[in-house]
Amino acid sequence: MTSPKAPLVVIFGRTNVGKSTLFNCLIERHGALVSDIPGTTRDANLGSVVWRGQSFELVDTGGFMDFDFLRLRKIKAETIDEHVQKQARDFIKKADLVLFVVDARDGLLPQDKTMAAIIKRIIPDQKKIMVIANKAEKKSLQASSIEFMKLGLGEVTAVSAATGAGTGDLLDVIYTKISPLSLSEEKAPESKAENVLKVAIIGKPNVGKSSLINAILGFPRVIVSAIPHTTREPQREIFSYKNRSIEFVDTAGITKHGHKVDTLEKFSMDKSLAAVNKSDLAILVLDISEPLTKQDARLIEEITGRHKSLIFVANKWDLAEDRDPKKFSNYIYGELPFATYAPIQFLSAKNRARINQLLDLILEVDAQRHIMLPDSATDRLLRTAVKKHRPTKGRGTKYPRIFEFKQTSTNPPSFMVQIGPRQSLADSYLKFLENQLRAKFGFLGTPISMWVKKGRDVHGLHDS
Repeated sequence: MTSPKAPLVVIFGRTNVGKSTLFNCLIERHGALVSDIPGTTRDANLGSVVWRGQSFELVDTGGFMDFDFLRLRKIKAETIDEHVQKQARDFIKKADLVLFVVDARDGLLPQDKTMAAIIKRIIPDQKKIMVIANKAEKKSLQASSIEFMKLGLGEVTAVSAATGAGTGDLLDVIYTKISPLSLSEEKAPESKAENVLKVAIIGKPNVGKSSLINAILGFPRVIVSAIPHTTREPQREIFSYKNRSIEFVDTAGITKHGHKVDTLEKFSMDKSLAAVNKSDLAILVLDISEPLTKQDARLIEEITGRHKSLIFVANKWDLAEDRDPKKFSNYIYGELPFATYAPIQFLSAKNRARINQLLDLILEVDAQRHIMLPDSATDRLLRTAVKKHRPTKGRGTKYPRIFEFKQTSTNPPSFMVQIGPRQSLADSYLKFLENQLRAKFGFLGTPISMWVKKGRDVHGLHDS
């Protein structure tokens, strides 16, 4: 069950009128890619805005290039651009308010007139439509923007999204139009921020990341296509499951290191890794019908290097010839032995199979990430560990003594191992202690940090 929704405000207009720039300005962060290339915005970008104590959801839609997707209700989308425009039309139909953006520099164009006539048919209540003349940096452009009143959609609000001029007045008008709507159940996003579990969905291009998030949300929120790099920007959606708010981020597919990509794709990959960096947990989506590659190993390095929890999703399980989870688990862990702590969820995103099991697993991994062991528990574990395996020296001839072993933090869990000031402990022994912790306490899907402290402040003594 999803959380109650705030009023929906949709930014709409032809290509290259500055819709993404306006979106970024109103949400006060760089959530959408901005480019002079028509069609840069593919998936609709969503963001939350709070103004004068009221909040609303803002949507930046892809620019319309084929008016048939506005005119016709049942037209079938086949190409990527057609999916973009069909998705935009769907958002317009659901909108509480539409910001129809035009270009003050270009003036009134025939395409603007055509779009205005069509949107009037889609939204009979024209009070739900505002005309925004963007790029009106100069007073002369602000004055000439009055010509857009010929569209028959009422007054025109002139702004410059690039400089922010006029956007405060625009927000005041939006507030006036949406404030009568019921917002009793809606809270400002900032009030929930600390309770939201952030999950990044990451993987190579075309493994089914967008299909997975669509399956989780239960409707086609993100465009799905067999064309690599369909998702150019991280797509965010907050979803409520078992009284826990989870923010899913569908990232652009990440290509091999050094692979030649165009400028927009490079920006996409940088934003994807930044999204992982801001998340608590990463879901690495694998196409189970294809063999693992070095690229998959590199993606795990990116995730674990950022100390994020990890879940493998073996997608397209319906296409596997031999559906033997144990066999495929052994294969995955055999190819990626440094990530055996990460659980594997076999599913078919396309068929929405086992989605609830994945959501349960996400909550379980998050709980494991927050385990805090008392000193008495780590002390007992260390006593047992040194009986099984004598501490191994890293350098020199003298075996080290472990004076203290305790957990120092959670989210992710970190442990301190204290030895003598001139001693050295082998990395392999730290790995041994990590394995003992996992065997005893779990820490499913969560990286464990181990660090060595050298000193004389002895609280306990453990050696061979």
